[in-house]
Amino acid sequence: MLEGNKVTKYFGGLPALRDVDFLVREKEIAGLIGPNGAGKTTLFNLVSGIYRPTSGVLKFNGEDIARLKPHEICQLGIGRTFQIVIPFMEMTALENAMVGLLYGKGRTTGMREARSEALRYLDFVGLSERKNVSAKSLTIADRKMLEMARALSTNPKIILLDEVVAGLNPTETLQAMNLVRRIRDELGITVFWVEHVMKAVMGVAERVMVLHHGEKIAEGSPKEIAENRTVIDAYLGEKYII
Repeated sequence: MLEGNKVTKYFGGLPALRDVDFLVREKEIAGLIGPNGAGKTTLFNLVSGIYRPTSGVLKFNGEDIARLKPHEICQLGIGRTFQIVIPFMEMTALENAMVGLLYGKGRTTGMREARSEALRYLDFVGLSERKNVSAKSLTIADRKMLEMARALSTNPKIILLDEVVAGLNPTETLQAMNLVRRIRDELGITVFWVEHVMKAVMGVAERVMVLHHGEKIAEGSPKEIAENRTVIDAYLGEKYII
């Protein structure tokens, strides 16, 4: 569904990504891990059109997307969340979710239909009871759920999740893990997930890729990654027990 070949991004003379090959298969949950500064969010920014690659190929369902604008990529069916969530603060949770429905993938829906669909996504992420609460009054955990509802409301075929578990307590983390599974299992949406909380990504992802200093150093099942000596030395610090 999503693939990159020798994807490279320089900022000035500094390489953020170098010759990264990757793929995400349809209907899978793929994880992306690595230390801070490894290039994970840069890769998401390239896929979603915020940056353009210095070189390399990016394809979505066989179509070259490397030179498309963010709104064009969104309308193809690539949705994403952001590590730092910034909703429309003065708008309600419901109004935030409606934005994606009005401007996302192939949408010509009216306000009434957008409201109905937005309520469905808010219910999916557990925010239906807070639909009329302004975003500025929501907790961090609720804002993260709203961020997911906004991305889902764009009607994506694949969703890029950027650290949706960071800052959550253990109970909220388990709820978020379950939600990621449900996005794939109930909505049929492919998931590409950047995460630092190993319990979450290792417990949900079927395949994990590892970046370090802008290069891919490993790829495999969670068990294979947890036992990979290169990954342990570069990131985990010790063997992670699955």
